[in-house]
Amino acid sequence: MPPAHAPDVAQIDDEPVPERLIRAAIELLAESGPSELKVRRITDGAGVSTIAVYHHFGGLQELLQAVVIRGYAALRTALVDASEADLDVGAQLFAMALSTREMAQQNAHLYDMMFGLSTRGTYRYVASADRISAEGFGPAYAVLAATCERLARISDGATPLTGEQIAAELWSLVHGFVTLEASGHFVQLTDPVSEVLQPMAVNHFVGMGFARDLAEHSAEQAKQWWARSRSIQH
Repeated sequence: MPPAHAPDVAQIDDEPVPERLIRAAIELLAESGPSELKVRRITDGAGVSTIAVYHHFGGLQELLQAVVIRGYAALRTALVDASEADLDVGAQLFAMALSTREMAQQNAHLYDMMFGLSTRGTYRYVASADRISAEGFGPAYAVLAATCERLARISDGATPLTGEQIAAELWSLVHGFVTLEASGHFVQLTDPVSEVLQPMAVNHFVGMGFARDLAEHSAEQAKQWWARSRSIQH
């Protein structure tokens, strides 16, 4: 999900109203935080009347649910990109972790909203669990689970875990790291990825029965791919 930016007039004129409202809400969230997610502020940013929120979504909560689903769609795209990289499976999984971290860094408030976290004690979004599972987190998580299933198949008995079990453990590991970092708990570190995320992931793979040197190689491979892909994008 790219950082918030001011759209040009042509972009606004060409976008359907629902898209303008979702984009305006995401940008407002990034710029001002969840306490400012008010209908008037969102519609001012989208250049439409307040009635548009109720006409197209039914209300603010429904609009914010669409924002959450859009955030998960962006996360899924990033995970697919990592899963299709020319890397070994372990490196692909580490690249997914870097993708998740990047999203949280670019719009921490959106990430918090996606996962139902309280943000600065000012707001807690309540979503439709069924819809978020079906349209949001479910499809994104499925990309991780499918990659973990490939890891389980090629492990040659290194781990007795299923792909689903590996996915649940790795997601918990990455989400915990990302949440702590976003909360400012690693500000004293020079490089939280190298100092915390990488060794934690390597240790986890070793605990599952994989050779440490191979796990370390996968992590380094993923970091190199990440640096190359981001330099191309920019």
